[in-house]
Amino acid sequence: MTFFRAFSCIALLGLTTPALAQGTQVAFGTIQQDTSAPVEVTADELNVNQDTGAALFTGNVVIGQGEMRLSAPRVLVIYLEDRAGIERLEATGGVTVVSGPDAAEAQRADYSIDTGVIVLTGDVLMTQGQSAISGDKATIQLDDGTARVQGRVKSILQSGNE
Repeated sequence: MTFFRAFSCIALLGLTTPALAQGTQVAFGTIQQDTSAPVEVTADELNVNQDTGAALFTGNVVIGQGEMRLSAPRVLVIYLEDRAGIERLEATGGVTVVSGPDAAEAQRADYSIDTGVIVLTGDVLMTQGQSAISGDKATIQLDDGTARVQGRVKSILQSGNE
């Protein structure tokens, strides 16, 4: 189901009902994300802490995995205990996630590599074309391309008629 169709269904159900205002399921990304794909990180600076198994990327950080891109001023990378891979990413300072034609912005993003889940918090805005939805928190499931937006959800739906 496309982002627009999901919004249309929400509108038909009556977006002003309390249950829908609390949380809404929407589509995100037109392609399923390969969470096993390599993660590529570029940044202005890198600080590695061997004791904690973490790496801090700062300044114009851009992370790519398959067709998805995440950008932020600061990203903390937490490695698995055995240092064989990445456990999770914590992006802060204003985050943008792009997957295909869809985009999401928030103050913070926590990405669990193993589960393929990104949790966006703080002034969340998700867009696809001219349609948009905002809320306090969004949980994106990269495996199936869905998202759940919670906390004072507001949407702008374009009918396709100009």
